[in-house]
Amino acid sequence: MNIKGFKEDLTCRGYQFEIGGTYKTGAENITADDLCSSKVFHYCKSLQQVHSYYNVQDKNNRYCEVAPLGEEVTNGYKCGTNIIKVVREITGEELKELKGLNNGNTGIFNIGSHNSGSHNSGSNNIGSNNSGDNNSGWNNSGWNNSGDNNSGNNNSGSYNIGLYNSCDNSNGIFCNKSDTNIRIFNISSGMSLRGFTSSRYWDALYSVPFRLVKMVDGELVTQTYKEACAEWWEKTSEANKKIIQKIPNFDTEVFEDITGIRL
Repeated sequence: MNIKGFKEDLTCRGYQFEIGGTYKTGAENITADDLCSSKVFHYCKSLQQVHSYYNVQDKNNRYCEVAPLGEEVTNGYKCGTNIIKVVREITGEELKELKGLNNGNTGIFNIGSHNSGSHNSGSNNIGSNNSGDNNSGWNNSGWNNSGDNNSGNNNSGSYNIGLYNSCDNSNGIFCNKSDTNIRIFNISSGMSLRGFTSSRYWDALYSVPFRLVKMVDGELVTQTYKEACAEWWEKTSEANKKIIQKIPNFDTEVFEDITGIRL
């Protein structure tokens, strides 16, 4: 669906629209460079993309399905056309569902259920950007975490891989002190997790996004772990690939077994 956002009076950038109306900019031979100009009318492929321009939590904003009738250009996120028709206004239950306000969710753009935070693919999360369940923190892929950025479960600290830790940066169980000699590629490294996360290795690993869930044609799509690894490695620069391969104890066989990437 093509969706355009408007202010309460159905204007956009000072231009007045009406439901059912067709509008022309008068421009011809438009290009992607014209997306930031008055040569095009803007729209997006999903409400989540429109949210970047017209906040869906602002009850005064309105949203309509539109039809591009002329030339079209896009940068992959924002779209534009020189002729547009405002087909209908999106309201009621349909708008709530597009916002992710269904299945007991009170936060926006959730795939799971009973989330009061936003952008969760898990369920029962108070925080946001969680792919696990029952988290009150943010960016957790595990469960029952009150801290942030945990891939383990039942942690009250942050950046924990293990279970029931009240400290940060632990891959153990029931720890209240951070690890000081983590294993890397199955061998003791002499580094702490905190030391690793402040190193050039960490910067190289996170130089491009790693996405298990990504937007494709306006829809959220889940990838397998190794599919996400392949996409991540393809987008990583050659310089950062060299840094990653200098991580202490780097083992090509272990790396391939985990990521599916053969070096």
